[in-house]
Amino acid sequence: MGVTKEIVESTLTSKLNPTHLEVLDTSGGCGASFAIEIVSDQFEGKKLLERHRIVNAALAEEMKQIHALSIKKAMTPAQWKPEPSSNDSQPSA
Repeated sequence: MGVTKEIVESTLTSKLNPTHLEVLDTSGGCGASFAIEIVSDQFEGKKLLERHRIVNAALAEEMKQIHALSIKKAMTPAQWKPEPSSNDSQPSA
């Protein structure tokens, strides 16, 4: 059996203790391709390439079975700003 979304989430949660984590299985369920967004204190002071290396190192065992990993966002909690809802951007009358 291939890697599951839950396995990727569990591994990243235990190794990087993220404050936000979103994992999408983009392979159609076979576990060969994932897209992730992750926010972790462990990225503090690290450049983007270093952050990606941290994520890849955390998933070293899983990467043996994953063909594609797209890290959409790798941010610190201070950088993480969820998109404001459309109501927040409306000017008041």
